[in-house]
Amino acid sequence: MFDSPLSASPYEVLGVTPAVADDELRRVYRLRLRETHPDTGGDAAVFIRVQRAWEIIGTPEQRAAYDRSRGADTEWDGWRAPTARTDTRPRPKTYGEPGVRRRARYEALLREWAGHDVADPYAPSVVQAAPRDLRRLLATALAEEGTADAVAGLGMGFTLWHGVAVEPEGQLDHVVLGPSGLYGAMSADFGGVVGFRGGEITGPSLGAQAPVTTLLAQIRSTARAAKVRFSGAVVVLPDDDLSAAITPLGRIRDLPVVVVRRSALPMLLRAGVPGARVIGGNELFDIRTRLRASIRFS
Repeated sequence: MFDSPLSASPYEVLGVTPAVADDELRRVYRLRLRETHPDTGGDAAVFIRVQRAWEIIGTPEQRAAYDRSRGADTEWDGWRAPTARTDTRPRPKTYGEPGVRRRARYEALLREWAGHDVADPYAPSVVQAAPRDLRRLLATALAEEGTADAVAGLGMGFTLWHGVAVEPEGQLDHVVLGPSGLYGAMSADFGGVVGFRGGEITGPSLGAQAPVTTLLAQIRSTARAAKVRFSGAVVVLPDDDLSAAITPLGRIRDLPVVVVRRSALPMLLRAGVPGARVIGGNELFDIRTRLRASIRFS
């Protein structure tokens, strides 16, 4: 929950400083529980974040461990690129590398901002000091990698493409083809709980961003290039940023759109997005061939 470069720290969620006394921390925690409890009109997702914050820093020992993990000399490596792992499970055929483009951009902009080469671009002290735009780049790269990891166990009946280039300049994070349909997916991390209005994702950290509108444009571009028809659009967010596992936004521009917790994504893709067109038989092979021939990577 607090491993995102954009996430508020447990102290920020509770509304205190890291220097707060233990007794005051406990008092504020109880107050925040009452303020955010759904039974008193609070937001369920925020209530969960308050509880999770307490789990991380609720005792002196937990606080000390958390503070050490965010110190300059930490060995925590949650923001580094994942290392290859041996996995003997049947896996989907996969093309492209998730997060590569945004990580490279993050490192280049970090050097520009710092004015020199940075020995460890992923040290917590470096990431936390970087401008928010840079932290957003890294958070999105991590989100891409998290989604790729979540769908890696879908099985041999699926084909995945990560980091698909779209015109004029952009990226469709994931294309997923399987028996339940053909889906375009965006991986995002907005650093907090989101809401929905008029078929779009909303929240205090989004600003002028329109993720659903952007995703649908990316899908249209990919569909035109490959001459294929997509079954649905999926926005994948960190689990703690959504109050429900799956939130259908309805049919938008002739495609069913859902927003899903990352942990629920494999289940959704196996079952199919509600209202999506199922693909099977020779059509599935034809679509796979067209995508292989047309997809380029950013």
